[in-house]
Amino acid sequence: MRKSKTLAKLRTGEPVRMCSLGHFIPEYIRLAAHYGYECIWLDLEHRTMGDREVQAMLAYFHLFDIDCMLRAPTLEKTRLYRYLEDGAAGLMIPHVSTADKARMLVNAVKFPPLGDRGLDGAGLDSDFILAGGEDYTDEANRETFLVVQIETPEAVANVDEIAAVEGVDGLFIGPGDLGLRIRKTKTDLTLGSAFETVAAAAKRHGKAWGCPAASIDKVKELREQGAQLIAHGGEFRAIMAALEECSSALNEVYGK
Repeated sequence: MRKSKTLAKLRTGEPVRMCSLGHFIPEYIRLAAHYGYECIWLDLEHRTMGDREVQAMLAYFHLFDIDCMLRAPTLEKTRLYRYLEDGAAGLMIPHVSTADKARMLVNAVKFPPLGDRGLDGAGLDSDFILAGGEDYTDEANRETFLVVQIETPEAVANVDEIAAVEGVDGLFIGPGDLGLRIRKTKTDLTLGSAFETVAAAAKRHGKAWGCPAASIDKVKELREQGAQLIAHGGEFRAIMAALEECSSALNEVYGK
């Protein structure tokens, strides 16, 4: 079974070089690996791909030896662990506000004794049965990861209990959703205090945590707080920057 670069970094307390992707762009995977990224957050919550497209993308992740942290669009048990069978190194699940939901997810994506994932052993994750065997389930538990998103005031209030769930490997703050709910709810919670609470719970229970970071200054700030799962870079910003640069150059020739 392929070894997770993300988990290797988390186990030594180092930050993971992670960027994001939401569209079917196979070459992006090759380029990210070339430039030293270890993990790509593949967003299927707000973007859409067919099952065959996802399987094709995951083959590229294996070809270029880079982790896929797939943000799943479903809570359906068999679909969740099928993403792992198809080659995802880990799953990120949005809107996990209670420990009960976290435990349900562990039950879905981890083999016994941690959970109740169904056994096949003939997918890309086990090299289509060639890398299976008696150690397959233990290795799958050891080399795949589960990250849950903290995106509501309720999740922040419950984060200590969520972080304590065995089988949860990381906490990932969704500042957009969390900020929206803080603004729309009568609460004394702020994004700043939420980050402090999540960081403290993660440290207390030996779990990784992080969030997206649009600027390198934000990356530095998060690292100072102890974050290891920081997503910096993505196709949206890269495309926008390239088009802005080219359009500005054309303005010099054509005029505005």
